[in-house]
Amino acid sequence: MSYRARVITCSSRAAAGVWDDTSGPILVAGLRDLGLDVTDPVVVADGEPVLEALRTAVSDGVDLVITTGGTGHTPRDLTPEMTRQVIDRESPGLAEAIRAYGVAHGVPTAILSRGIAGLAGTTLIVNAPGSSGGAKDTIAALSPVLLHALDQVAGGDHT
Repeated sequence: MSYRARVITCSSRAAAGVWDDTSGPILVAGLRDLGLDVTDPVVVADGEPVLEALRTAVSDGVDLVITTGGTGHTPRDLTPEMTRQVIDRESPGLAEAIRAYGVAHGVPTAILSRGIAGLAGTTLIVNAPGSSGGAKDTIAALSPVLLHALDQVAGGDHT
């Protein structure tokens, strides 16, 4: 089965063109390597634009959305709060796996990510950190289980 994915980069600076999006392209490449159909990253400012982009992805019927950025502790880091407004059910193990992978690979600050994961209808949404290293860790942590998770969301069974 072929799955459609969307990467949303959540960064006011990248959206304004004063900061290069480095994490979005890493996630896109990693998802393509897994065989997912994914376009180039959508770049939006922090806050409400993230909520709008998530709602658009869900209404477009995308199977997977990975956001990057906005998961830290600064006042503008609101991606988890925007995600909670869209998801119906959480899938905490995915976000925990990303944090654990980073820590296990020498990044103690990975535990500072407030990212969450969950389902909005039949769309799986995962918040990834906004750094290029966090994007690489996200792909590495999720790649062993991501296609199985998407198969389950699509109605498949445990095989």
